[in-house]
Amino acid sequence: MKLLSIDYIPGCDIEALGMVKGTVVQCKSFGHDFMAGMKTLVGGEIAGYTEMLNEARQLSVKRMVDEAVALGADAIIGIRYGSAEIMQGAAECIAYGTAVKILHENR
Repeated sequence: MKLLSIDYIPGCDIEALGMVKGTVVQCKSFGHDFMAGMKTLVGGEIAGYTEMLNEARQLSVKRMVDEAVALGADAIIGIRYGSAEIMQGAAECIAYGTAVKILHENR
């Protein structure tokens, strides 16, 4: 499955099948949350939250791809990501784009 942030596939004629999305709400354990709070006192990257968001992003992309496969898509174009804090220590991550079928490669 091709995944592109641009709104076309270079050298291909495509048919749009519809919007697809994947979403997940993920949180860290109390221990990670406590350590993150301590990190805010001294500054620097909060690795636990970076890891949490990376995991959430990967899962949301997998769910988006699963939706596209169910539609018979060959690719997803115009992919975007969004995230929001749901509550302290929990974040929503969404991936969305347009599922497309490749009709013809012009190469």
